[in-house]
Amino acid sequence: MSIAKFEEWFAKHNIDEIECLVPDPAGTPRGKILPAKKFLKGIGSTSMRLPEDIFILTVTGKYSWQDSPVSDASGDVYLVPDINSLKLVPWHVNPTAQVICDAHYLNGDPVDISPRYVLKQVLQLYAEQGWKPVVAPELEFYLVKKNLDADYPLEAPIGTSGRAEKVGQAYGIDAANEFDPIVEDIYDFCEAQEIDIDTISHESGPAQLEINFNHGDPLELADQVFLFKRTVRQAALKHDVYATFMAKPHQDEPGSSMHLHQSLLDVETGKNLFKGRGKKPSKLFMAHVAGLQRYLPAAMGFCAPNVNSYRRLVPNSDAPTNTHWGIDNRTAPLRMPNSDPQNTRIENRVPGADANPYLCIAASLACGYLGMMEKLEPSAPIEGSAYRYAHSLPINLDDAMNKLNYSKPLKTVLGQRFVEAFMAVKEEEQVQYRKVISSWEREFLLLNV
Repeated sequence: MSIAKFEEWFAKHNIDEIECLVPDPAGTPRGKILPAKKFLKGIGSTSMRLPEDIFILTVTGKYSWQDSPVSDASGDVYLVPDINSLKLVPWHVNPTAQVICDAHYLNGDPVDISPRYVLKQVLQLYAEQGWKPVVAPELEFYLVKKNLDADYPLEAPIGTSGRAEKVGQAYGIDAANEFDPIVEDIYDFCEAQEIDIDTISHESGPAQLEINFNHGDPLELADQVFLFKRTVRQAALKHDVYATFMAKPHQDEPGSSMHLHQSLLDVETGKNLFKGRGKKPSKLFMAHVAGLQRYLPAAMGFCAPNVNSYRRLVPNSDAPTNTHWGIDNRTAPLRMPNSDPQNTRIENRVPGADANPYLCIAASLACGYLGMMEKLEPSAPIEGSAYRYAHSLPINLDDAMNKLNYSKPLKTVLGQRFVEAFMAVKEEEQVQYRKVISSWEREFLLLNV
């Protein structure tokens, strides 16, 4: 790692402070904030340390030591900043930088339960075959009025018209412009961080927006989505509004997804290996789709990682419920978009916006990888609505964890120790969730049973 490059970049931008970020299992940024001079002095050493426990943190901030490969007596790990992820923090007044870090044990080995490492390992498996996967996420989110009481349902914020949306306006131009001040800040913040977002559109829910990312390297795109979520929240807060990536924030409105387009290039030639003869997809494409069909149910915990995630995955809700695939069919969980043969790809429509981008991308690519290595064959593409078929995806997080536990191939690809740590996190989250008495129970059980 070149200290000189960091010093040059800091001097160019007059950096006073730097935020060193590492994603935890939920994709929440953890880490440390350092004065620029102290950060530069520590480069190349093991001085920037955190407890290994951050990789068994639940979304509530509690640790999941029970049944975890990490104990409460675990030691420290140290952070190694990735200079390729060095960015400005555009919403701070003082010149501040941010950098995404990899975690290592004190003996130099990478931390195998770190989400960023898990994705790197899946990409290494592809590289060993001479393959380079390419992905493009599409990320939906809601803008909501500030909510200081967790028991109170969320509401759409006031737009530039002075009114709140009561119903969704899918692809509405004027509806999207209602939140133009926030959107402009999102674009400005992304430009300052070199986050390569493409188009924005209004989705089907009130104050629900979608941003598309351009196709690129999976690790770079995971980094961008990780930073983008933080960026959107900060842009919204600047206007006294919340932005949420919950999979299902409103009871009677569509959920928010993170559709993932994925294709495959030959490392040496750059050729799209999903392109077959004429307009037909290749055998590798078909095997990749078959891998997604077989292994997505076991990978659901990474695509739908929270108890709320499964409220989105219900019939006739613009969200998938099974593992069928189709050609340009948006009811199908796996969609092959109509495109030039050179751009042949599959769109995984299962992941929710609440997914950790590193783990979601790693899991989706792992499913496709297993399909190609096992030379699986997919079912025939469906025509018409996929909701005509049985609900074959897990219906809750318990179901998803059970399927993951019995999928030896997926556990092997993602790493046995990582899967054990992840399952311990999810079990602890469910234990905490089961203690909650909901408003539905108070409404219908209090005086009726």
